[in-house]
Amino acid sequence: MTTVNTSTPSQALLDSVNNRNTTAKSIDDTQNRFIKLLVTQMRNQDPLNPMDNAQVTSQMAQLSTVTGIDKLNSTLETLINNVQMGQSYQASNLIGRSVLTPGDTIQTAGEGGYYGIELPIGADKVTINIKDGSGATIRTMELGKQDAGTIPLTWDGLKDDGVAAANGSYKFEVNATIAGNKAESTNLSFAKVLSISNYPTGVKLNLSNLMSIDTAAVKEIF
Repeated sequence: MTTVNTSTPSQALLDSVNNRNTTAKSIDDTQNRFIKLLVTQMRNQDPLNPMDNAQVTSQMAQLSTVTGIDKLNSTLETLINNVQMGQSYQASNLIGRSVLTPGDTIQTAGEGGYYGIELPIGADKVTINIKDGSGATIRTMELGKQDAGTIPLTWDGLKDDGVAAANGSYKFEVNATIAGNKAESTNLSFAKVLSISNYPTGVKLNLSNLMSIDTAAVKEIF
């Protein structure tokens, strides 16, 4: 009878336990391979130099750890999928609604449009400059003192000379100061939610201004 010295675990057995050089698709596959390899080693062990019980126990403990991690990963994946599904259902309620999200564009179709700003600590003075495609300022609006928070705003679509601006997309710039120093502010664009998309990183809202944003980026819903 051919005998094999198994005083140290075979590389094949260790590879099975540590998931090296293998393409196991399930926990059961890993366990079955481990048992087959272990039984084969025990059948072919040298009677004068049998397997060390401590080694077998160690290998079983490694298998338990590996399968435990696999089960944990599977549970976490299921949990993440369930959370994402819940987020999708919640986000679907936003379809057809309008939102303010970070951005510096404002649309007009002859009657102006909506936009907004966010001031973390407020400001003593806020000035809005609306600019055309060439970067020239066509309208300046003084808003005075503003408290901290999200502030929805409207533009009547007129230029400084009282003439209606051409239909299209414009940029707006915010200058906010407090005690003579520049105050932090965030430009907010107004858009309608057209649809939602699921990505591995989470749910995205697809907006009418061709932007796709995270639900966490929504500052106000109308």
